[in-house]
Amino acid sequence: MTVRELDAAGIHEPALRAAYTHCRGLNARHGKTYFLATRLLPVDRRPAVHALYGFARWADDIVDDLDSSATPGERAHALLALEAQLEAGLRRDRATEPVIRALADTARRYGIDRRHFTDFLASMRSDLTVGGYASYEELGRYMHGSAAVIGLQMLPVLGTVGPREQAAPHAAALGVAFQLTNFLRDVGEDLDRGRLYLPAELLAAHGVDRERFEWSRSTGARDARITDVLRAAAAHNRAVYRDALPGIAMLAPVSRPCIRTAFVLYSGILDAIEADGYAVLHRRAVVPRRRRAAVALDGLVRAVAVRAVRRSGREEPVAGPCDAAPSSRPRVAGAPAPVREEAV
Repeated sequence: MTVRELDAAGIHEPALRAAYTHCRGLNARHGKTYFLATRLLPVDRRPAVHALYGFARWADDIVDDLDSSATPGERAHALLALEAQLEAGLRRDRATEPVIRALADTARRYGIDRRHFTDFLASMRSDLTVGGYASYEELGRYMHGSAAVIGLQMLPVLGTVGPREQAAPHAAALGVAFQLTNFLRDVGEDLDRGRLYLPAELLAAHGVDRERFEWSRSTGARDARITDVLRAAAAHNRAVYRDALPGIAMLAPVSRPCIRTAFVLYSGILDAIEADGYAVLHRRAVVPRRRRAAVALDGLVRAVAVRAVRRSGREEPVAGPCDAAPSSRPRVAGAPAPVREEAV
């Protein structure tokens, strides 16, 4: 993490600076799309985003990337240990682990509800025992913790121009939209891990089942009915993006270029999947580097323009750290949701 970012955020304690720098490294190495978009935020807000990413990455690594010999019980124990460290950090006990130290500091600075972290860990634990979902409604309950709360964690950091509770449902929807895109892109890899995030009801509607997906994955053969399932899943994903889109205008102006860029980049993955004939069981769809660069440049131009307005003193009012957080649980993707849109 740059000295400039830490100084701008008012982070001066050496151990805390080292903790945030560690989280920034995790984001830069493992979350290239998110890291690229984060560069469009004002420098004082970037450390908090890196801390939030670092925590999510740590939990995800326990579930999927821990030593392959680890049993589900050992992974569950590791998640419980992580939650215990989180609780201690949020109680202001001095955390020794850098990710927890940075996350606890971010949560206190911005008044982020601790339930957004515990709900996230609950969904991570379910990945150890649940390998599929019967319906979009059932999947939506899982995704409240795995995705919607990510948007809700981010909202206090990004700031809003009005009551935060008005923007909260859209922030939650964007978190869900991003994860639905990941599910579609990674369907083959997830099958290899024993999980399928496409609801059984969706498969049944097109005359296939999980076993047919596994057959296609293992043999490399294509089935038009599977393509129809994937096309329908992409359409549902785009509908959730459309639900999320109005929320960008509710954010602090300085945060909009970052989120708009993420929206465009991530929805671009859906375009790449479509262009590749929905072959996600056999290869990973990738947004062309030239397209990523063009989107990033557009985001940079927008960010510079907004900062110029900010320096002139004409920026809209922004809800800052510790403003009242929403108390109501946002609607998460259920059966094909009312429509809204995205970025990468």
